[in-house]
Amino acid sequence: MKNRQVRCDRIRVKMEGDAASPNFLGESKAGYVLSNVAEVVERILTFVPTKNLIRIVSVCRLWRNCARRVLRTQQRLTWLSASGSSIYEEHVLLRTMAEDLEKIYLLPQTALLMVDGENFSWPFSYRHKKARKCEDEVESDPVEKLRCLLPSTCDVVGIVASGIVVTPSGLPSSPPEEHEDGEAGFSLLFPAMDGVTIRPFHFCKKSLSESAMEEAGLINNPYLKVVLMFDYETWKAGGGRFLKKLLEPLSQNNVLIVGGQVERAFSNNTTCCSLGSFGAVGLTFSGSKIQGASVLVDQDVSSPKAAEATIQRLKAANIPERNTMGFMFACVGRGHNSYNNQRNVEASAFRKIFSNIPLLGFFGNGEIGCDRIVKENYTLSETDADGLQHSFTTVMSLVHFG
Repeated sequence: MKNRQVRCDRIRVKMEGDAASPNFLGESKAGYVLSNVAEVVERILTFVPTKNLIRIVSVCRLWRNCARRVLRTQQRLTWLSASGSSIYEEHVLLRTMAEDLEKIYLLPQTALLMVDGENFSWPFSYRHKKARKCEDEVESDPVEKLRCLLPSTCDVVGIVASGIVVTPSGLPSSPPEEHEDGEAGFSLLFPAMDGVTIRPFHFCKKSLSESAMEEAGLINNPYLKVVLMFDYETWKAGGGRFLKKLLEPLSQNNVLIVGGQVERAFSNNTTCCSLGSFGAVGLTFSGSKIQGASVLVDQDVSSPKAAEATIQRLKAANIPERNTMGFMFACVGRGHNSYNNQRNVEASAFRKIFSNIPLLGFFGNGEIGCDRIVKENYTLSETDADGLQHSFTTVMSLVHFG
């Protein structure tokens, strides 16, 4: 015990790369407690942001073990969002993530990123896969910079859409905002969660196969509950057949499928498809704890009262608000165009019904989803692949992660 205390005395903890903290361990009763009483150290470390928590593991064995236990308890997803014009050349979300990732209380295992295309200049460049990236190139490429901001082990799925729906970072009860134009974006961060398996996928016509779908958890997976799917360029020849091949196995199963057509997509699989080809990216969520529900706001819904009545149907799922995320995938032709130039109608209706669930999403060129509840061992509503694809609608959904 004495040797461990001496080791702790000699360690200097670097925070943000600045000077070391005072050598206080072992010099007082407080120092003795911090060197030897795991319960106290563990309680204190729960107030330390994850990035600093990872640095702390080098202090001594006791602190390392306490930090690891704290990391395992951080199982609530979080999100970072941004909107408005950036004072820098880069997209506003990049600057927000660079600053706020220092303050979060989880270690991201998976990240779902959505940004508008107004100031997100990508694809940036296409190099030979063996070419070496220079620092200037990484600094200029927004996708590479996003990857550098997140842990190297984090799976990244990102999309670029015409408009973005965000709930301001911090409080789930903050009013959600529909940004049909202008800069906006969010990063939804998933930690490792007990009983929940998250798998990313990225397919093009060359990579789509039964074995690839099985690896992603899309087929032959009895624990699959929710799929977020985003297709791009599928209006091109062969795109419809490609999308139907993806959706057909899911449409009759006990699975919630929501998403839509976006402008561009990116993932860790940088060699999936060539420039200009069609494809799809997304995430699969498997596990008995997961619950989901969705409703379709049809194209003839054109008043705030009618929108609220449609979204109210989500209440029938009785999904808990804690550790639940709301998703809104709307047609770019809706928004204020459907409500006599009144903006933020559907997001406001969602907040009126669900007061403490954050809402994230986008405005795209087509929607995937239907009225469906996936809970425990039953599904309310079945449809075929064609019945999952829509235009001039909005898909509102809830996903609960246990």
